[in-house]
Amino acid sequence: MKIGSILENKDIEKRIAITPEIVKKYISLGFEICISENYGSHLGIRDKEYLDLGVKISKNDTEIINNSDVVVQLGILSDDKSSLLRKNQSLIGVLNPYDNKEKLSKLVKKKINIFSLELLPRITRAQSMDILSSQANLAGYKAVIESFANFEKAIPMMMTAAGTIPAAKVLVVGAGVAGLQAIATAKRMGAIVFATDVRMASKEQVESLGGKFLTVEGSENLETEGGYAKEASDDFKKKQEELLSETLKKIDIVICTALIPGKKAPVIIKDDMINQMQSGSVIYDLAAIQGGNTAFTEVDKIVEKNGVKIMGESNILNKLPVSASGLYAKNMFNFVDNLFDKESKKININLDDEIIDKTLIK
Repeated sequence: MKIGSILENKDIEKRIAITPEIVKKYISLGFEICISENYGSHLGIRDKEYLDLGVKISKNDTEIINNSDVVVQLGILSDDKSSLLRKNQSLIGVLNPYDNKEKLSKLVKKKINIFSLELLPRITRAQSMDILSSQANLAGYKAVIESFANFEKAIPMMMTAAGTIPAAKVLVVGAGVAGLQAIATAKRMGAIVFATDVRMASKEQVESLGGKFLTVEGSENLETEGGYAKEASDDFKKKQEELLSETLKKIDIVICTALIPGKKAPVIIKDDMINQMQSGSVIYDLAAIQGGNTAFTEVDKIVEKNGVKIMGESNILNKLPVSASGLYAKNMFNFVDNLFDKESKKININLDDEIIDKTLIK
């Protein structure tokens, strides 16, 4: 069988789906691999590295798609490339089915097998394929680095002959994978860290990393069976606002990570809360691309309100594309490995497998 991947639009996405490290694993399964010319050159990976491993390089994306049984990508293909897909081919990526419902529906009608990896169930067997966790881990780390770089004071406490510089106080909103990594990173760099989450189960994880968990009454009721946060009630939101309003008065840096799959990000940091924050504070909003957790977040801009810098990017992982690609490529291979029947050497869409059933767009 043949597996192919073409370059993404590098203005939007710098990650790649197949790294040299993972090529041998695909070949060991019996796959032939074909990728675009200069596929990884922007990451410092030369075509020769792929060629030496037995990968075919093509200048023609149409040829790659036409000749592939499986196409692996980061995002959904452009319309002109999607139109090249044919019956019984498989397309795998992070396809954002909530926003691309119409496009994906057209492909399903053409009998193309489409798998969107953000739909993976949160079960033990799927952990090695979990792109949301692997990428969110890096995003949480990088959000702290970026916000600290824009904070014009020292982060750790420093005792000098001239006096003591107090440690920066960091609040992490949302203690999922990104939030927990943000807590760990901020703590390692010497900050005093607080965190809040609608899921009470996060308390133990936050405290194990050295953070102080800010509890809102009713948190234990706001977790889905799949382990995700669900939308809060109006009563909960009011209590959360009161807690945050008081906390934010003494916070230097806020990392926002609160997202609800398939919905606009909840606005948690309201304008009046920002007005009460100390001038010089920084908010990094990882939810920017879904509307943001603050009242003023703008994608790919630093907005300043009342002396507070509010940051948010469309794709923070473009600042860590080598590390992010390495993890994504491993997640992708593990998914393909589960999908591939070693005996028949074909893709086996077994809907009794929860992983396959949940990720297949129907």
